[in-house]
Amino acid sequence: MRFRDRKILVTGGLGFIGSNLAIRLTDEGAHVVVIDPCVAGCGGNPFNLAAVRDRVRVVPESIADRAAVAEAVRECDLVFNLAGEISHIHSMLLPDRDLEINTLAQLKFLETCVDVRPGIRIIYAGTRQVYGVPEYLPVDEKHPVNPVDFNGVHKYAATMYHLMLSRMGRLDSCVIRLTNVYGPRMALDIPCQGFLSTFLRKSLNGEPLEVFGDGLQLRDPLFVDDAVEAMMRMGEARVLASRSYNVGGPEVLTLATIATLTGLRAGAPPPVFRPFPDERRKIDIGSYHSDWSLIQKELGWRPFVRFEDGIARTIQYYREHRAQYLDPSRPDPPCKLDHGRRRNA
Repeated sequence: MRFRDRKILVTGGLGFIGSNLAIRLTDEGAHVVVIDPCVAGCGGNPFNLAAVRDRVRVVPESIADRAAVAEAVRECDLVFNLAGEISHIHSMLLPDRDLEINTLAQLKFLETCVDVRPGIRIIYAGTRQVYGVPEYLPVDEKHPVNPVDFNGVHKYAATMYHLMLSRMGRLDSCVIRLTNVYGPRMALDIPCQGFLSTFLRKSLNGEPLEVFGDGLQLRDPLFVDDAVEAMMRMGEARVLASRSYNVGGPEVLTLATIATLTGLRAGAPPPVFRPFPDERRKIDIGSYHSDWSLIQKELGWRPFVRFEDGIARTIQYYREHRAQYLDPSRPDPPCKLDHGRRRNA
């Protein structure tokens, strides 16, 4: 196995992608340490690691906690850095909070890594949101950076911290820019976590899925197992040279098609189409799909799981573990860009 007996730190390892990665690494024989304080609204769930609970050490602290990070990273030789807030809507409501989690905490984390384990390899989970509204499709790594929300700005700053320190020889960092990832262990009961989470929550509750606009916007949904494999390829690569890799799914689908397939698999009513709310239109990027030819050329990675198969596996997981992800007493409130609330929060 590729990672047998390696000592690996996964930040954000109680979250959606981080937990799937931690499980895969553990199953390959790695000694995994997870740092995750389970911040409200960021998607962390202790149940996500139930399958490996006795084989993974969880440190319930922030990556900004120097003592906790120093103790965890000191014996590790590889870091997968997935800590952060992913909601674009939340970043517009509470930009100070997003800055603290996605930028300032990342800087403190990297400073500790440089001091304690200089030169350690760090794979940072970035986002395709840094590109903003695409100037062309598919989007490759040379596309201009022009984020449309605070989350994209803050994640891009963290990206540059990683790459700058790598170019200086103080770390060995690279960045993976993920498209819309879906699959088991995604948080479903947190509003504003993205359309795939909302689609799954509503479909599992037997509700019709709401699609904003005409539904013709394009996406390339990426199954979490494929995303994990891409990160593992990056973790084992001999030379990364401060690379940034775009990673996307194997198909380009309209949002209407994604909603229809999700509803059909879950037995939910057909989707309904609503006018695009102004607060969402302000940060909408339109169509997006990734050009992942660079990571395919350099690391031999490609996605394999088609959406129809991946969504079936995802729905089956939530049906088996529904109580761990869907709180029947919790309402599904709308997400609005209330600027007065944002200033006073």
